[in-house]
Amino acid sequence: MSDRIADPWGRRTPYGPPSAAERVAASLPGPVRRVLPREIGRRATWPVRVDMFLEEGVAEADVDRWVRAASILHSNGDAMDIAVAGGRIVGVRGRAGDRVNRGRLDPKDLYGWQANNSPDRLTRPLVRQDGRLVETGWDDAMGRITARSRELLDGPGGWGHFGFYTSGQLYLEEYYTLGVIGKAGIGTPHMDGNTRLCTATSAAALKESFGTDGQPGSYTDVDHCDAIALWGHNVAETQTVLWMRMLDRRRGPRPPALIAVDPRQTAVAREADVHLAVRPGTNLALMNAIVHRLLDKGWYDERYVRAHTLGFDELAETVRDRTPEWAAEICDVPVRDIERAAEIIGTCRRLLSTVLQGFYQSNQATAAACQVNNLHLLRGMLGRPGAGLYQMNGQPTAQNTRETGADGDLPGMRNWDNPAHIDELARLWNVDSSVIPHWAPPTHAMQIFRYAEQGSIKLLWISATNPAVSLPDLARIRRILAQENLFVVVQDIFMTETAMLADVVLPAATWGEKTGTFTCADRTVHLSDKAMDPPGEARSDLDIFLDYARRMDFRDKDGAPLIKWHDPESAYRAWQACSAGRPCDYTGITYELLRGGGVQWPLGTERLYAGGRFNTDPDYCETYGHDLVTGAAHGEESYRAKEPRGRAFLKAAPYQPSPEVPGEEYPLTLTTGRTVYQFHTRTKTGRAPQLAVAAPEPWVEISPADATELGVGEGDLVRVESPRGALEARARVCGTRRGTVFVPFHYGYWDRDESGPGDGAARAANELTMTSWDPVSKQPIFKVAAVRLSKVAAAEGAVPAAPTVGNRPADPRVPVTAGGPAAEADEHVEEE
Repeated sequence: MSDRIADPWGRRTPYGPPSAAERVAASLPGPVRRVLPREIGRRATWPVRVDMFLEEGVAEADVDRWVRAASILHSNGDAMDIAVAGGRIVGVRGRAGDRVNRGRLDPKDLYGWQANNSPDRLTRPLVRQDGRLVETGWDDAMGRITARSRELLDGPGGWGHFGFYTSGQLYLEEYYTLGVIGKAGIGTPHMDGNTRLCTATSAAALKESFGTDGQPGSYTDVDHCDAIALWGHNVAETQTVLWMRMLDRRRGPRPPALIAVDPRQTAVAREADVHLAVRPGTNLALMNAIVHRLLDKGWYDERYVRAHTLGFDELAETVRDRTPEWAAEICDVPVRDIERAAEIIGTCRRLLSTVLQGFYQSNQATAAACQVNNLHLLRGMLGRPGAGLYQMNGQPTAQNTRETGADGDLPGMRNWDNPAHIDELARLWNVDSSVIPHWAPPTHAMQIFRYAEQGSIKLLWISATNPAVSLPDLARIRRILAQENLFVVVQDIFMTETAMLADVVLPAATWGEKTGTFTCADRTVHLSDKAMDPPGEARSDLDIFLDYARRMDFRDKDGAPLIKWHDPESAYRAWQACSAGRPCDYTGITYELLRGGGVQWPLGTERLYAGGRFNTDPDYCETYGHDLVTGAAHGEESYRAKEPRGRAFLKAAPYQPSPEVPGEEYPLTLTTGRTVYQFHTRTKTGRAPQLAVAAPEPWVEISPADATELGVGEGDLVRVESPRGALEARARVCGTRRGTVFVPFHYGYWDRDESGPGDGAARAANELTMTSWDPVSKQPIFKVAAVRLSKVAAAEGAVPAAPTVGNRPADPRVPVTAGGPAAEADEHVEEE
């Protein structure tokens, strides 16, 4: 038994890279590998370790049945089985044979399922009456939504008054249904997901470099690589099972070198051979210097670059004078560390890169992420074992939000600016092509809320997300959601801060209470089956969307119902037809096949771009590209003139300072992020006892040097202020770089029964963040804000809520975070 609060990553199972023969076999197409002897072509290198946690008093023999599922509390896609006894969920067990996790589970997986059984679940619809939310029936709640929808759709402005803001936590079938309702039923471009906040830059960078979305790499690249570079990715806390895999390689023979870019001294940074603790907002300066170094030293594959890329001369000119010395001054890191990182990247044989919020939510996000793509293109390191790239996702189903058109993208990774792609969808849905929005770029989340603020969007439907805590500049967001002329629908499983401001609240089913599919960052699709009924009158999100479509009586050109499916599997089949022939082709991946375990799209393809041909052909690509500095969109004519012919783009931009930098009044830089024990705004993890106790309150990380200068000690109550707001929390003095403070963004006010701070002190990190976004991906800049910090009160024995497993406290007397007997989980290592 292991306390997985004290040790989130569990027991090590060291292993080394495959043999040369196995590596060759791994590069073969799936159908060929399947006929090879197991010891050559199909042996999984990473040992099996099955993690299991059951409710107190329940033994494995007491479980009535195990129901297949995958994780809904992070983006790694860990496969598991749900334990059901007495008609309720009583635990989880990792699935040994799955390609993603080989039986391992994240602490959020092990304990987070308990939120399903929480007594404060929403069980009946609510409507606002006389200024407060009161219970009602489904007919009344849906009737109000339908009446308001028809009134707006039939009036002047029609589709322009609708906004849909969804999640990265629904299922593929639900997203696709929502996408068709919005794009073909109502015809509005005002659709986006909270994926805009976490992985919009992932999609944007992949499109800009390779022509379409879709992750090139495979999780098995960890098994083969000889170098790993983590670009703004605190993988130890955000995708713990992926970090377990990396740690097991690091503890085995011939371990890969490790590079980490992060301003904080995280577990990843402590493990790294090179830790680049850059000044927040300077990622692109670092990347330009590393590319400069590769070109200067000749550490690139000239033949691959000439045959498979465009833009080399422009890239070389952009970085010509951007030396490590130049970047060291801007980033405030040693020259030798930049040079060492460049040497590892330039001389390794199989480089694996991962990118996440440290780049995506920072200054010049898409340009910095594209430079990571450029490293792999320059070295010819794509499409073969160990030469992998994950422009990582932050949520379990973020990939599906993008694939299915529930956000601003068109379904099937189609190009909104390509009339032929619009016609394809029009034929598929049997609607007039003029109904499908394509006359302007899709509306991103920040603009949706701006339109709501201005009054042009009058109905805002929010599903499975909590913008009253997760969006920047929260005081403004609360004002928008509380406007009298905005009809707000919230579809969720708990009474969130956002739901408290709604006009109609719809109780939804969650993971384990419905059936559907979702896809993780390496394109592995999992099927999650229904294990039990949702509480009370709660309905699946799919059933809610189908009910709305029926009530609105959306029709195709022939007068038949627009939505022709009625359950998850029929919705999935409709999606398969939509995806046919597109990069995310699901046509061969059936429910029956998925019941055998996770399967990557397209079927039989472990890695994309193995032959050096990319999805950049003008008739196939998802975008015609953008200027990385201004965000200005390029047109079809200029794109065709480049004659891409399946070649990737080496896109670059000069470094520019962040839109907000420290000054005399606000001398520090705020960066926000996650802890291993919580997910998003804690609506689920905050109700799991082990996770809630491990990280119950927010905290403020500050460097020892800044703490000394400001007279702040461990556990002191401090106030952090920006031009937009303030919060109070206890200080953690730790290995954050000087001049930088960190606050986790998970904490809001639902456990105070408030939508905001009310009469108490504010504690949400996004009270401080700014309304600013990347020009290409439109992802908000959460990682850079100018703040000041002051001491409010001495600790007087108070212990900060900050866990010790992440950025360790400078004071060794701080108690170590532990879960005790209540957090003990079983770990069974299987011998080969």
